[in-house]
Amino acid sequence: QVQLVESGGGLVQAGDSLRLSCAASGLTFRIYVMAWFRQAPGKEREKVADISRSGRNTYYVDSVKGRFTISRDNAKNTVYLQMNNLKPEDTAVYYCAADAGASRYDYWGQGTQVTVSS
Repeated sequence: QVQLVESGGGLVQAGDSLRLSCAASGLTFRIYVMAWFRQAPGKEREKVADISRSGRNTYYVDSVKGRFTISRDNAKNTVYLQMNNLKPEDTAVYYCAADAGASRYDYWGQGTQVTVSS
């Protein structure tokens, strides 16, 4: 079955960096657009970034532009989210998701907690 497994979350201080990883199995990874979402307590889930199948095209929500970088390694079936200069408002559970097309986001990981202290 399809599995997306996130790792790399943790508790850091403002200004620190973290690198999230999402390892995919059970699907043809290279045909999926991959995305990172986050959900903070009491807030709606938002898409943080996505990356095209080839990795050439990316999208970022305005609040993370210039600080976060999404990348993928199709040979390793893994998508990454490099997060620099973290802020307390980045605190959330981060999820990776796989989209076969039309932004359906067919598959989701279990999430990894990122907590940024001030």
